[in-house]
Amino acid sequence: MSDPGRLRLELRALLADRSRDALVLDRLCVGVVSALPVDGAAISVTTDAAVRGWCGANGPATARLDDFQFTLGEGPGWDAVRYGHPVLVGDVTGPAGRRWPMFTPAVLAAGFRAIFAFPLRIGAIRLGVLDLVCARAGALDGDGLADTLIVVDVVALALIDATAGDSYGPVDLLSGPDSDAAGMYRAEIHQATGMVIAQLGVSAQEALARLRAHAYAAGRTADEVARDIVARRLRLDGDLLQ
Repeated sequence: MSDPGRLRLELRALLADRSRDALVLDRLCVGVVSALPVDGAAISVTTDAAVRGWCGANGPATARLDDFQFTLGEGPGWDAVRYGHPVLVGDVTGPAGRRWPMFTPAVLAAGFRAIFAFPLRIGAIRLGVLDLVCARAGALDGDGLADTLIVVDVVALALIDATAGDSYGPVDLLSGPDSDAAGMYRAEIHQATGMVIAQLGVSAQEALARLRAHAYAAGRTADEVARDIVARRLRLDGDLLQ
């Protein structure tokens, strides 16, 4: 693995060049995968009170798994955010994988056997979560875990560095009301939830629950359903819009 100082400079460079680019976290995840013996990485940016909805992954399969965690409301990323500590599952076919009866099959279907989630935080500031996946089963321990913890700290520092004084960066440290109970929130989903509230006259909590239930029943992610709602291709009362 690269030395921590050099790695931090590399990751900061990925963020600093085009800090308003929606793909910035994708590039950051590619950097993480190149630094560690893992096959995929995904980042969801969240704080205790407010989220811009930024997320990124090194590839489509990892991005879809991250979307499914939000859709299903379960998975190691959720647990890492809720409890503030790493969640390490070396083999999702074992007892640990049974904690997520809906999410674990999605991990296996994507071709992964191990998944590790790390909260991104600097002191009391919670920035989000980093999910790592591996095609082969195996524990993350010893030097591998030590290297990963260095990368986790570097990623958190890189996010802080990139957003210092930039209210349009991938992390918004300002508090606000627009987040769900676990802080895992996407901007498109927020917009779609508002449209469902207006269409059905329900509360925000019920609107989000209906969106996620529809996504699960249809075998889609919440992000995909939200995009259809925002584009007026779908109404949750079952009518497709022309």
